[in-house]
Amino acid sequence: MSRVLLFNKPYGVICQFSRDGLHPKLADYISVPDFYPAGRLDIDSEGLLLLTDDGKLQHRITDPKHKLSKTYWVQVEGVPDAAALQRLQSGVQLKDGLTLPAEAGLMDEPANLWQRDPPVRFRKDIPTSWLQLTIREGKNRQVRRMTAAVGFPTLRLIRYAIGDWTLDGIPHGKWLNINA
Repeated sequence: MSRVLLFNKPYGVICQFSRDGLHPKLADYISVPDFYPAGRLDIDSEGLLLLTDDGKLQHRITDPKHKLSKTYWVQVEGVPDAAALQRLQSGVQLKDGLTLPAEAGLMDEPANLWQRDPPVRFRKDIPTSWLQLTIREGKNRQVRRMTAAVGFPTLRLIRYAIGDWTLDGIPHGKWLNINA
């Protein structure tokens, strides 16, 4: 049976076990041997990272052919209007092509959200808001590029779910071991 670790990755942690000399790494949080990340989260993104001890499952999770959904909580600068949400839902033209349609909507700030270190920058005269955005592909820094393309730059990005796996019940910087 395959084993999966669900890790609530903090901001600033690199998604590798070996040190890059600058940042905290997965081994600073996870000391279970023979687990490898199934996908990545940028250093400045937080939230759900899956690790597994099964190479075939790792491939299935990351392979774009399977179109496993990924849901993000996105704090953006400004308050997106209906037109911006429609553009996200229809697909956004980026330099490397048109994104697939996404599920996108405004949401309240997530309950029990941990503090980010360092904190997100705030501007006194510019409000922020939260989106829930679900995509089924994984272009480099895609969510950040999508929100910027529709005029609402990302301030904070938290991956909440990958397929049916979620952050629910996993404290910030901790992991949960499950059987897949």
